[in-house]
Amino acid sequence: MAVTAGYITDEARPEFFHAMDAANVDLKAFTEDFYQRLCFAHLQPVLDTLAYLHRETDVWLEVTTLLIPGENDSAEEIDRASDWFAANLGPDVPWHFTAFHPDFKMLNTPRTPPASLERARGIARAKGLKYVYAGNVHDRASGSTWCPFCGALLIERDWFELGVYDLDGNRCRKCGGEIAGRFERQPGTWGARCEPVRLS
Repeated sequence: MAVTAGYITDEARPEFFHAMDAANVDLKAFTEDFYQRLCFAHLQPVLDTLAYLHRETDVWLEVTTLLIPGENDSAEEIDRASDWFAANLGPDVPWHFTAFHPDFKMLNTPRTPPASLERARGIARAKGLKYVYAGNVHDRASGSTWCPFCGALLIERDWFELGVYDLDGNRCRKCGGEIAGRFERQPGTWGARCEPVRLS
């Protein structure tokens, strides 16, 4: 799995993602100004990576946007990003809006208010996106997966903890609706603890 900023050339993308099963790509903002000023990068290559992954690979794709107060959290920007997302990635790609907390060179920037996460989720869902989440907060409702067909709670999440797991394969146990994703028969039990990984 790749957790990536998605900032990669056209030539390097196929080789980099060839062996990946999944990718979570940071869409850090939806303005060129943000990317140049805070990332010393550009927006378009990231959009190109997202479109490439969705259209030309079998990689399971999810997108994460860290909402930073006063930088990338305006309703207008989220609205434009949601339009692009719906048109280019479709309704089934999950989008995670996560809360910022002051750190490193942004110690004077306030934490993301929960209301900003909810507003972003509401805008994206109003564009027809089915799997939109809030992260870096304890918010069971916004962090869980709900059936887009009948509204049943399918995967209950509170931060790293799992509760209800009501899937039959990739289908809702209540209505039989097909849920986008790649799922195990049973959920994991690792909770919030970290596991060492040894590569050889």
